[in-house]
Amino acid sequence: MASDWPAVNYEDWSATCDTLHAHTQVLGKLAAALAPPEPQFQHVALRLTARGWETAPLPARDGSGAIVVALDLRSHEAIVEHTAGSVWRTPLVADRSVGEVTRATLGAVRELAGPVEINPMPQEVTWTVPLDEDDEHTRYDPEQVAAYFAAATQAALVLAAFRAPYRGRSTPVNAWWGSFDLAVNLFSGEPADPPADDYIMRNAMNAEEVAVGWWPGDGRYGKAAVYAYAHPARDAFTGAEQSAGRWDAALGEYVLDWDDVRAAADPHALALEFARSVFRHACATCYWDPALAASADGTPPPLT
Repeated sequence: MASDWPAVNYEDWSATCDTLHAHTQVLGKLAAALAPPEPQFQHVALRLTARGWETAPLPARDGSGAIVVALDLRSHEAIVEHTAGSVWRTPLVADRSVGEVTRATLGAVRELAGPVEINPMPQEVTWTVPLDEDDEHTRYDPEQVAAYFAAATQAALVLAAFRAPYRGRSTPVNAWWGSFDLAVNLFSGEPADPPADDYIMRNAMNAEEVAVGWWPGDGRYGKAAVYAYAHPARDAFTGAEQSAGRWDAALGEYVLDWDDVRAAADPHALALEFARSVFRHACATCYWDPALAASADGTPPPLT
């Protein structure tokens, strides 16, 4: 079974991972510039689809319709598509810089959809060079990207199954270009005090939530993992024993390493039980409505 769930360790593909991460930020910046604002920044979230990372349909500034901007991780291309039928493509290849791809993509968006400007400064990463000037990130290994995409797809299916029965407000499986992870957020319906007063925290974390996600690792935590956290987290939420995974005090999250998922007889079932177990624990310790908690386990069933 593990052979169907590829290994993803940041140390093994960090150069390609950082390049791909930077490419996703261009898509996210375009969503931030063009999409109507939504609560918790949902309008800037991307999607993992059957071809890779892509935006939702974004309104064209010239009023001509909508565009979708995508990273096709099968054909290894950046794509801009217009609802009128125009399509532009440029290859993602080894030794082609993020800056070159960014400039070409922005040029295509302007040609197909009208004038648009983005803030080119990268976010939530260790580097600071603007995306359209980034000649540092050039590594792109198609085999490593394919392994990442296969693993991310399996993780996204787990997250979608976890979210499906929940009867409160929730997000779809979002692909977040800042933290380069996939996540679903389940909300209690109650407001929450943000952990900080800066623009992002003030708007992203102003509601009571439990987040469950997957990341491919980074410089802080070098292994792919499924994770879960609650906001705001009560004292009793932290450090509890779960049916799978463990509490990581440094991260402030429950973590189930991807290699442990891959090694399981049924990887999907293990990852799903981890998500459900942490969510049940969060609901109990953070005093959520028991009916909402039960619905995540399918009580009542979503379809009758």
